[in-house]
Amino acid sequence: MSLAYIVSLFYQYADNVAFLLLAAVGLMIILGVIDVINLAHGELIMMGAYITTIAYNQAHLPLPVCIVLSVIGVGLFGMFLERTVIRRFYNDKLGALVATWGIGLILSQGNLLLLGPSMQSVPLPEWTISFGGYSFGGYRLLLFGIAILVVLSAWWFFYNTRLGVQTRATMQNAKMAQSLGVDTRRIYLLTFAAGSALAGLTGALYAPTTTIVPLMGTTFVDVAFITVVVGGGANPILGALTSSALLSVVSTQLSSTFGTFIGRIGLLIAALVVIRFLPQGISGYLRDMKRRRMARASA
Repeated sequence: MSLAYIVSLFYQYADNVAFLLLAAVGLMIILGVIDVINLAHGELIMMGAYITTIAYNQAHLPLPVCIVLSVIGVGLFGMFLERTVIRRFYNDKLGALVATWGIGLILSQGNLLLLGPSMQSVPLPEWTISFGGYSFGGYRLLLFGIAILVVLSAWWFFYNTRLGVQTRATMQNAKMAQSLGVDTRRIYLLTFAAGSALAGLTGALYAPTTTIVPLMGTTFVDVAFITVVVGGGANPILGALTSSALLSVVSTQLSSTFGTFIGRIGLLIAALVVIRFLPQGISGYLRDMKRRRMARASA
């Protein structure tokens, strides 16, 4: 096995990690804090891609500015959704599933009626790196760097800011946090807005790499849910990081050997195996293991 081939595998692995992390982290944060499964997550990603595409192709703005507009736009839309729809279903998980599913249908079909079946894509930045006869897209490596930066930023926020501590308290015991003076409704609002903004970031970043169509969210949402289920909601950041790292190992090897379709099948099988032995996901298992260790230490 040559060094160039190993580098090629690592490049594919980094690409898969970035895709899974960016697709899932917003969804996982909403699930972990609010305990709502947002079935419209794929359509929020689609919105981010459309905002970037329209701003780039029609307003002729620089790509970084278009990405920022997508993050802000989808984040504000997430706040609107939380205030008008989502907060009515915090005690009704099934109702939240149906409501977000309906929102997703409205967004995708409404986009189809308003903007048509497709749109001219944003040109992919022509950054390439050559090594040992292989050519690697520099933009894909940038996506990996951004994905890691997003996770580190979220980790820093949760553990080093007052609002982050309040969010963790709300996630662990909302009633206790509320009794201590935490405005949990505000925490829920900001959490859903942040998760939506991260979905908008994902759509914006991947707009140059994919076909811009109203149903493009389905490309992201299936692997996002697999990543969320495997990671678990006990610790959204740790769950997203560990599950994407694990699933990317499976996907990279299978995809490079047998093709993308077999790689996706491998993801499903890996998720089923993890769920069978770790029903609470990886983060739930690590949380329970930590509790058992602390119980033994105090005994």
